[in-house]
Amino acid sequence: MAKYQVTKTLDVRGEVCPVPDVETSRALKSMKSGEILEVWIDYPMSKERIPETVKKLGHELLEIEEIGPSEWKLYIKVK
Repeated sequence: MAKYQVTKTLDVRGEVCPVPDVETSRALKSMKSGEILEVWIDYPMSKERIPETVKKLGHELLEIEEIGPSEWKLYIKVK
């Protein structure tokens, strides 16, 4: 069973700054309040930069889940 009811998935593995941040921001802007965005990343700086972007935009970072060596899933709830 899934932890969250994900509305949209964004896979930016293989991308480096600023692409993961920009794509995450773009995806969040197209979503409605209460929806959940799942973001797949493998660029370590994105693990720090995306949560900062999410906070600035007023959304909620629910979790950063490590899914492998240098690979993470971020769950973001749109406010």
